[in-house]
Amino acid sequence: MTSQGMEPTTVNGSHRPMDVTCDKILIPDWLIVIIALVGLAGNAVVISLLGCCMRRNATSVYILNLAVSDFLLLCCHFIGSLLIITSFSHAYIYIPHILANMAVIPYITSLCILSAISIERCLCVFQPIWYRCHRPRHMSAAVCTLLWILSLLLSVLDWYYSGFLHAFPTIVSWKNVDFIITAWLMFLFLTLSGSSLALAVRVLCSSQRMPLTRLYVTILLTILVFLICGLPFGIYWFLLCWTPMALEKFYCHFYSATVVLCCINSCANPLVYFFIGSFRQRHKTLKLVLQRALQDSPLERKGGDRCTQETLCCTTLPWTRNSYLNCMNM
Repeated sequence: MTSQGMEPTTVNGSHRPMDVTCDKILIPDWLIVIIALVGLAGNAVVISLLGCCMRRNATSVYILNLAVSDFLLLCCHFIGSLLIITSFSHAYIYIPHILANMAVIPYITSLCILSAISIERCLCVFQPIWYRCHRPRHMSAAVCTLLWILSLLLSVLDWYYSGFLHAFPTIVSWKNVDFIITAWLMFLFLTLSGSSLALAVRVLCSSQRMPLTRLYVTILLTILVFLICGLPFGIYWFLLCWTPMALEKFYCHFYSATVVLCCINSCANPLVYFFIGSFRQRHKTLKLVLQRALQDSPLERKGGDRCTQETLCCTTLPWTRNSYLNCMNM
């Protein structure tokens, strides 16, 4: 929970007893409310454009689900912090606690989706023939659905055994579930870091250096923002699960800082898309700006020559008329 007047836990209801309280400092909650308002507006625009106004491809499906997860996370923390600021008696204690636990689901999902995006782009770069010819057409949607279900399942199991859903926690089973969740998050972090590093090296430093595209810049900046602002919440989770419970004040203030950073991460993603899409361009609609941010075409040179979407992977294939037409239709 937040660090104002309740137990300093976000993941489980039984990590701390209900009578453990923290200093009532409302500055983090005010920051969360302000940041969340900006992030909710930005993610709502991304969801409306990708969901209704644009043709979806493999990457845009992931970005759409990432925007949904960011929107839900910001909703949970915004409502919780607003209730804490207004100090509604019973709601002040219970509803923010429930919302903070619910925010764990989109957090895990966003990390999963970022890892999936990074892995897919690595496949596109290192195995372009397989990616173009053998990748299932609806793999992005299927992967996102499975990731949402997995995140929900892990969270519900954690809530059940921790005592959040009932009054009788099962300590041994709860520890086992928390170990599985922590191991899964560590695996995702290592996968995200390794695939992103390989992608950055291939695009920026390899002897077979590839053209720097807007899509790769968007993905790398989004991942970088998550590692800076989103990862501390996972670190807090690990410390809360596996360290002694003596430093209550530390957990209170550390949690508040990680939630603020988490909201900054969810707020920054739409800003990254629109910044990359509008770079060196003026008087563009939001739809065109977002399309440009997700285009796999090299950044414009002074001459203004541009490549069409998804051209980069196609250029690695043996060139024939049919293969070129197939690439252009994907």
